[in-house]
Order: sequence, then structure tokens, then C-alpha cells
Amino acid sequence: MLQTGKAREVIFMCLPFFAFTVKFAAMKKHLKLLTLLLTSMYSLAAIAGGVYQQPADFINDVFNNNPPKAKVLWLDKTLKKQITAILNHRYKSLRARYWQQDKKSVWILEEIGKEKPITTGIVVNDGHIEKVKVLEFRESRGWEIRHDFFTDQFKQAKLKDDYQLNKTIDNISGATLSVRAIKKLAKIALLLDQHIQQIPVK
Repeated sequence: MLQTGKAREVIFMCLPFFAFTVKFAAMKKHLKLLTLLLTSMYSLAAIAGGVYQQPADFINDVFNNNPPKAKVLWLDKTLKKQITAILNHRYKSLRARYWQQDKKSVWILEEIGKEKPITTGIVVNDGHIEKVKVLEFRESRGWEIRHDFFTDQFKQAKLKDDYQLNKTIDNISGATLSVRAIKKLAKIALLLDQHIQQIPVK
């Protein structure tokens, strides 16, 4: 057996090692908790974003499963200029697809929020917005715009001569760029609807 003095010496020599082991174990525990928290946050973001409804299903819902045939609106120089004024950047597409029945038209449009496009379905009826729905959201922030408390603000909105909506749309904290993108798309849908309503329905 070790003598008392020797035993004390061995214990004191081992104390730093034991302390390090305890600290390391505590650090591992905290790292596991941090990893779990970050994973949960990432999972929530992934769940929040995504495909909420396919465009075809949205169109079917609007027209009670009896949608008209899709039409194509070719964008002339005037329309492109007007759209550019709304977006503050050039619109790449040369045409826009839409579905029209009497004074109601449906548009599937996209605009970038921060880095990725937001796919949105917009229903215009008799010159005002009837419905806005976010169909696909691809970013990790700003997905709150998908909820009715935000999109319902667009109901009955019309387009003024200066390409602004006649209604105030409240912002969502942390989703400013996404809100801005949906407002632009609402204006474009109203603008395009104004154009096709001037064209005789064939």
C-alpha cells in the first residue's frame, strides 16, 4: 500500500487530469445540446419552406376543377417597360401564361425574395385581387408570408396609375424582402389583367 504522503502526492498529481476529464465531459454534453438545437432549428426552417401547393392544383381549386385552357400573353415593349418599373429590374420572360374565365384571370408568377424565387398564384377578378397564395418558398427566412394573415391583406386591392396598390400591405419583421416580392407580383398580375381585359375574349 502507498504511504499517506505518497498517496496525497499521487492524488494531487491526478487532480488536473480529473478536472480536465470532468470539464471535457461537460463540454461534450453542451456540444450535444447545441448540435441538437441547431439541427432542430434547421429542420423547422426546412419544414417552413417548401412546396405548399402545385400550380395545377391551385388553378383547379380556383375554377372548381373545371379550368379553362391556358393562354399566353406575349409581352410587348410597353408591357416590359411597365413591369420593369414595378420590379426595378428587367423581366427575363418574353411571355406570361394565364387562365381566364370572363372577368377572372389566374397568374402563376415568380419573383426573387432574397436569393431564390417565390412562386405565387394570384387571382384577379373584375380588376381587383381576389386571392394570393404562396405556392413554393425556397429560402430559410421569410416563409411567414405564406399565411392567410398576410396574403388576405391583398384582397380587393387594385392598381393605381403609378403602379402602386391602393391598399397598404403591412410588413412582417424578418421577411421584408419576401413581402416586397409578393407586393411586386400582385402589381404585375393586376397590370397584366388590365391588358388582357382590353383584348376581346375568343
